[in-house]
Amino acid sequence: MTEAVLDASVILKWLRSEGERHADAAVAIKAAFEAGDLAVAAPTFLRLEILNVAGHRWRLPTDALRRIAAGLDDLRFNFVEPPLLRIAYWTSEGLTAYDAAYVAVAEAIGVPLITDDDRIPLIASGIAERLGDWGG
Repeated sequence: MTEAVLDASVILKWLRSEGERHADAAVAIKAAFEAGDLAVAAPTFLRLEILNVAGHRWRLPTDALRRIAAGLDDLRFNFVEPPLLRIAYWTSEGLTAYDAAYVAVAEAIGVPLITDDDRIPLIASGIAERLGDWGG
């Protein structure tokens, strides 16, 4: 079984993929996860980040947000508290603390971070991979 850290830019495409770049890759990753071929890890705050985008950017109503929250609670992800010292390091390299947390989790457990963010793979090139380039 393959394991990877997925950031919110990937998971959000599981909820709303229409018009999104690399949506096919995100859907393929979701299928691998659901088939049991991919184990997913993420920082503990991933669920908050997803709800924040759904509520503030997408402006979803309460009922839709509750459905998303329930689904996020049911995810079989390995939620990991990222090491703060590594977050500090990656933040000093130019990432936001939130993006640094994803990198720190991937680094700590020794698996790639898959992201649709263009900047993260440039800064953490040995750890982060672009969603559009990821082949499992």
